Amino acid sequence: MVAALLFAAVCCAAPAGIAITAYVALKTGAQNGGGIAEGGTAAGIPPRMLTAYKKAIQQVGKHVPKCRGMRWPILAGIAKVESHHATGRNITDNGDIRPKIYGVLLNGSGAGGNTTVFPDTDGGKWDGTANAERAVGPFQFLPSTWEGVGEDAGGDKIADPHNADDAALGAAIYLCGNGRDLTKRDQLKAALLQYNHSNEYVANVLGWIDQYTAVAKGPDLKDVTGKVRTVIEAALSQRGVPYSWGGGNASGKSYGICCSPGGKSGTSIKGFDCSGLTVYAFAQAGVTLPRVASTQAGVGQRIPASLGTSALKPGDLVFYAGIPGRDSTIYHVGIYVGHGQMVNAPRPGTVVRLDAVNAMSGYAGGARLL
Repeated sequence: MVAALLFAAVCCAAPAGIAITAYVALKTGAQNGGGIAEGGTAAGIPPRMLTAYKKAIQQVGKHVPKCRGMRWPILAGIAKVESHHATGRNITDNGDIRPKIYGVLLNGSGAGGNTTVFPDTDGGKWDGTANAERAVGPFQFLPSTWEGVGEDAGGDKIADPHNADDAALGAAIYLCGNGRDLTKRDQLKAALLQYNHSNEYVANVLGWIDQYTAVAKGPDLKDVTGKVRTVIEAALSQRGVPYSWGGGNASGKSYGICCSPGGKSGTSIKGFDCSGLTVYAFAQAGVTLPRVASTQAGVGQRIPASLGTSALKPGDLVFYAGIPGRDSTIYHVGIYVGHGQMVNAPRPGTVVRLDAVNAMSGYAGGARLL
């Protein structure tokens, strides 16, 4: 009973992100990495890697003229999962990544989750070994795949999967196929499944694509005024502040409590959980909110989930429930800022950031307080 009361005392975080299970993924902690902290910029992406993603978008049309909808957040989502954007490596001005990034040796040993033997195809040219294949570079291409999609993006007449520009362009070409329309969700999912035939992998990458897409668009507050603007600006001002289970109050960030359903303690972290952030933001506009997300759903004008996210307006609270339609199971809350985005304190191990509203599961409608 004590545990149940403690659990209800704070905003319940969303379930932990899907673990990376694909054999080509490097064990870099990408599944728990921080998301997008800065509006309008891609926090956490090394600038040289972001340049490579954007450069690939400009060049892919030369190689796959019929491709539609390729954009840098798609490439960033894959590179986040595959190599954490080559974080920790040195990236030269021409895009060469050193030390080189290698996946596990695909010899059926079981290491890294691989159980199938992939015979060597490149004599070790790209993967440094002739004993078997291993994925290479920031986009973790198998050498055999690279031979079919690799192109020179930098003008040195060498298509190198260990070069950021070449690798990003190769990934764009591969995802475009014979001319996909990646603005369509089903075709984007098909492209990701072709990249790695795992539903868990696809869900993980889509989550990062949605987050990067939210940042690429950025919040537009030009028509937002009064108390609504005060709330949104207060929430946005906390981007980059750590998530703390039980943290945050009307005065700002605070140390949290122990422990989240996943066993994460906020006692040593000064920050916000999801409902702590909403309490703080609305307090700046003179509105007092209850502390728990499920209780916050009872304040103001309720916006049913059946109306869809198009019924939301900037400043609305956005809720997520374990059982849609049952407010008692609401586990999360964010603040809608328009254009499909919300200010969000997602879960332990992340920071306050912009997210797409559809980046979380169990949409349960909203509430309009202003």
